[in-house]
Amino acid sequence: MPNAQNVASVAAIKDRLGRAKCMVVAEYRGLDVKEITELRQQTRDVGVEFKVFKNTLAARAATELDIEGLDAYLEGPNAFAFGYDDPVASAKVLAEFAKTHEELVIKCGVLDGRVVDAAAVKELADLPSREVLLAMVLRGMQGPISGLVNVLQGTIRNLVYALEAVRQQKEEGSGA
Repeated sequence: MPNAQNVASVAAIKDRLGRAKCMVVAEYRGLDVKEITELRQQTRDVGVEFKVFKNTLAARAATELDIEGLDAYLEGPNAFAFGYDDPVASAKVLAEFAKTHEELVIKCGVLDGRVVDAAAVKELADLPSREVLLAMVLRGMQGPISGLVNVLQGTIRNLVYALEAVRQQKEEGSGA
């Protein structure tokens, strides 16, 4: 029979997991308190919630949300990073931290209700930021428009040259 505290914890995990665009599971064994505090600060700065839950409670919450395969990764001391606004933020901040602290091991992630492995999380972390992606799209859209403007300008310029040539011919014809 589950106690009230565990039921409340499972409900809280379900709520976070349901709202998160991306959630990353990482093993933090070997990190000291100072490093974990630094990681919490970095996650907070980018709008990611970094929490530690019991693995059994996280597995139960995932099962209740019909997320299959997460329990295979839930062994050892795990932390969960929930990204609510930007789906790349949680993966990016943990991957950056793991580059300088090899004790932090990214195990898996949950993206759109599907469990993805550590390699997929690292690929997600390598994506450019939202602002860079938007700039790339705008640059791609701007190219054809600029080409059209140049083509139209060339046509108008050629028309002006032709009219100027006709004017000069008429001046020469009337002057002779």
